[in-house]
Amino acid sequence: MRVNKLTIAALAVVAGLSLTACQNEDVAADPKPATSAPAANGDAGQEQGQQDGTVAGVETNEDGKTATCRTDELDVTATDATIDGDTDGTVAVTFTNGGGRDCALSGYAGVDLKTSAGSLSAERTGEESPSVVLKDGEKVSFAVVYPVNDSGGSGVRVTGLVVTPPDETKSVTLDWPGAGSLPVTDGSGTPVQVGPIGSAGQGG
Repeated sequence: MRVNKLTIAALAVVAGLSLTACQNEDVAADPKPATSAPAANGDAGQEQGQQDGTVAGVETNEDGKTATCRTDELDVTATDATIDGDTDGTVAVTFTNGGGRDCALSGYAGVDLKTSAGSLSAERTGEESPSVVLKDGEKVSFAVVYPVNDSGGSGVRVTGLVVTPPDETKSVTLDWPGAGSLPVTDGSGTPVQVGPIGSAGQGG
């Protein structure tokens, strides 16, 4: 009986050693740590954190400022904004941001009236214009002021309105919503004027 017990014990020790050897061979063949080791530096984690914190749709220039609104991402509309009793007529032109990102507008838009006597460029009023950042869906307006034809004559017929957003070269042609004609002048009359971005109504 003693011999048998010793034999069984010896076999158990041998089996245990064999199992340990097999496990060690498996680890050597496929060395996968139980947990991932921390990075040598925090660059990777920092980069991931910066990506996670980026606001979708926001585009900036190299100097970190919000990129300028482009004509193709703006919905441009014009409405008659003349108030009863005003000596001049007013048309409000509105830019609505539909580009899916924040964008900035500042300064003056280019404005030309298409008339029966040719194209007529609006003059800037000279007012200071703050920079306006439009989030997607927000809007801002500016005013186009023109002399009212109260001469009793047919005047110069207005057939359209051409608008070019600030810092852009692509224009949008709209129907003219104001009075149908301008007074005929010898060049000394009141000119058509355009106000800066934000000069009509409230943006957003």
